[in-house]
Amino acid sequence: MRRRYIDLINQSFYFPQEGFEVKDGYLYFHDVPLHDIIQQYGTPLRLTYLPKIGAQIRKAKRWFENAMDSINYQGDYIYCYCTKSSHFSFVLNEALDNDVHIETSSAADIDLAWRLYKNKKIDQQTYIICNGFKTAEYAQKISQLINEEFTRTIPVLDNMQELDFYEQYVQAPTCNVGIRIAASEEPRFEFYTSRLGIRYSDIMPFYKEKLREHPKFRLRMLHFFISTGVKDSEFYWAELNKALTIYCELRKICPTLTCLNIGGGFPYRDSLEHAYEYEYMISEIVQQVKAVCDSAGVPHPDIFTEFGSFTVAESGAMIYSVLGEKQQNDNEVWYLIDSSLITTVPDCWGIGQRFIVLPINNWEREYQRINIGGITCDSQDYYNSEVHRNEVYLPKINGKEPLYIGFFHVGAYQESLSGFGGLKHCLLPSPKFVLLDIDDEGKLTHQLFAPAQSHEQMLDLLGY
Repeated sequence: MRRRYIDLINQSFYFPQEGFEVKDGYLYFHDVPLHDIIQQYGTPLRLTYLPKIGAQIRKAKRWFENAMDSINYQGDYIYCYCTKSSHFSFVLNEALDNDVHIETSSAADIDLAWRLYKNKKIDQQTYIICNGFKTAEYAQKISQLINEEFTRTIPVLDNMQELDFYEQYVQAPTCNVGIRIAASEEPRFEFYTSRLGIRYSDIMPFYKEKLREHPKFRLRMLHFFISTGVKDSEFYWAELNKALTIYCELRKICPTLTCLNIGGGFPYRDSLEHAYEYEYMISEIVQQVKAVCDSAGVPHPDIFTEFGSFTVAESGAMIYSVLGEKQQNDNEVWYLIDSSLITTVPDCWGIGQRFIVLPINNWEREYQRINIGGITCDSQDYYNSEVHRNEVYLPKINGKEPLYIGFFHVGAYQESLSGFGGLKHCLLPSPKFVLLDIDDEGKLTHQLFAPAQSHEQMLDLLGY
């Protein structure tokens, strides 16, 4: 029986696969020789491979365009990037270079939009879809954009009182707004209806009483999203059909309503056995929108999406060294890494998120079942089969060189949730952050975006 790690992977998955291959015993991530990067920068190390962001955007655009062309769909497709997935400038720059629009969720996002405008990354024709519960500050900053002739800024009303803010702050002669539906949640949730949006039964009366005859505000968009994302389930299709039904009812009496926003929730690959049918799902969504609108006799809406994790997650990786091995009982072997999972990939700890976990080296060695432990003293700082889809297997340590392991597709949310540059649990420093790119000649480039955080910086934050 073959006991090499590379045999285990080849027998268990289709491998190599997009983004991952092994050459001369070392793992390559998007054709990047990770072992070489480690030798230059050390570990722990956070990586972002920028070209993957644009590749994801182009794929989704192509899928929607093909689906629309195949059935003579009359509306357009607009790709918005959900900024809260990763606010870093290099992420926004890469996304915007691929002709996308943006979705915001806080007052600080509007300041970010102004920076992008000053840097000529967006212009007044860029769609800025403003979601979330609006504080007075957030609403005022949205209004400032609208007053400065950012005509495609669309505040999506999260509640019926929000309109009062814009009546106070918006000085422009006209203003487009959206309405977010308070969609139902799957039965496994602790609550039945999303805390975000306006409930179905209130949408039509609200439009008739507040918006239909308003001299300034025009209902332009209906926003639909469920927390579990875009899934091929009876629940998702039923909720989408409910949203389309109310869209059509509104459209019959509201000629300015031309946009349907189906939000985000497109999954990224969290396993080597990931088998999501992206093209099928997009085709089915577009066909259902067309069929319901044709049946109701209303024009096909422009379809907006707000893909965040799908855009940026697969560009990211977190690399660690295994510091040591501990056999704690007859069945449990621990690999202890040179950082904390809680502070570098907090979704493992917070929501039990799975990631692709692979070794960088030692692919020819025997493997064993292991638990991965962070270096903090927190009992929750671990990753094992309770979180991972399957048992976690990694090569045995050989004593000649450190075993390097990577958590892959961690490019969405992990930096902001862990508090980039701030204080960390047990005062572990933020790791180095390296950006990977391809230059005009097709050669790999890499640069240090941020060095490892120093102890002095953390002590300064603590007031010492």
